[in-house]
Amino acid sequence: MHTLTVSSLNEQIQSLLESSFTRVLVEGELSRITFHNSGHIYFTLKDASSTISCVMFRGNASKLKFQLQEGMKVILDGAISVYKPRGSYQINCFNIEPSGQGALALAYEQLKEKLSTKGYFDESKKKQLSKFPKHIALITSATGAALQDMLRVANNRYKNIKIDIYDVLVQGDSASISIVKAIKKADVKSYDFMLIGRGGGSIEDLWAFNEEILADAIFEATTPIVSAVGHEIDWVISDFVADLRAPTPSAGMQMTLPDTNELYQYMDGISSSLSQSISQVLQNKSQELKHIQTLLAQNSVERKIILKKDEIQKLKKSYEQTISFKFQSFTRDLQEIKNSYPQLIDSKVRNSQTQLNNMKQMLESNNPKFKVKKGFAQISKDKQVIDIASLKVDDKFTLMDDKSIVEALVTKVK
Repeated sequence: MHTLTVSSLNEQIQSLLESSFTRVLVEGELSRITFHNSGHIYFTLKDASSTISCVMFRGNASKLKFQLQEGMKVILDGAISVYKPRGSYQINCFNIEPSGQGALALAYEQLKEKLSTKGYFDESKKKQLSKFPKHIALITSATGAALQDMLRVANNRYKNIKIDIYDVLVQGDSASISIVKAIKKADVKSYDFMLIGRGGGSIEDLWAFNEEILADAIFEATTPIVSAVGHEIDWVISDFVADLRAPTPSAGMQMTLPDTNELYQYMDGISSSLSQSISQVLQNKSQELKHIQTLLAQNSVERKIILKKDEIQKLKKSYEQTISFKFQSFTRDLQEIKNSYPQLIDSKVRNSQTQLNNMKQMLESNNPKFKVKKGFAQISKDKQVIDIASLKVDDKFTLMDDKSIVEALVTKVK
């Protein structure tokens, strides 16, 4: 038996394996993934009982549409290669597909989740579009049917709009880069908004609008952006990031441009409503003015003077009536007094005469000289005529007749 060197043996193994396994499809679970600075990806593929080392070189790795993750079940398309210095073999991967799910579908969901976590889809970060734009940019293929549809809708709805067209690739590996460049170029020109779009197609055809670099450019742009890609059922990443999503390119123009005919009708409605409002306001103000004029007339100096004059006239008339009434009353009283005066005089005289006679009689009856009889005198005490029975011991009293007055003291009463 011929003795082989280690190198010779590894060369024979390499030749045998690499010639026998030029193309293999292997299903397994990813493990120990390493993303090298060079762009190569190193990992292990395993199943329940075995493992095998794998490598995906930079050229193939750059074409991956999704992110490799630990534990992900995949199908590798590659070839067996032997690393002769170590005597080890591995799978050189040309392509990797998720097991049971398309690579693009997985990549779509992964990027969607990533961007959502970063806040790219937050409604609070969406920019408002102008209701009456003057200048816009369309970023699409200059030769595509979508552009003609958008221009037709714009011409029918809003002829005054100024439109700049940025011709870009909308399909293929370079399409996303082409669209990003156009966005950055247009973003510095102060457009009212930009619209990126294309017609319908397969997921592969629309993939440029699912790239992360395009999502970044849309999110970072200061100009509002409308995403109008594909048909109603097509949802791409740019739809979620953009400030407005339109189901189709033509719908994008309908949603963002006002309809001139609708504006005319709206303006007619506003004009009619404004006329009615103005008429109502004028009517109300006219009534207010009349009311103010009435109030002014009622509260003016002239009006106050007239009112005061009326009050004075009323007071004068009332005073005159009162004086007249008093005078008439006084005249009647005076006449009555005049008529009754002789009777009153006669009555007074008769009463006075009667009283005088009465007083004369009383005086005469009480005058001692008219009462004196022998052995009789008038008794008084404290200048008052009293009865002798009212005197008490030690009382001082006066005895008076028509000739003499005697002061006396009671010494004994029997």
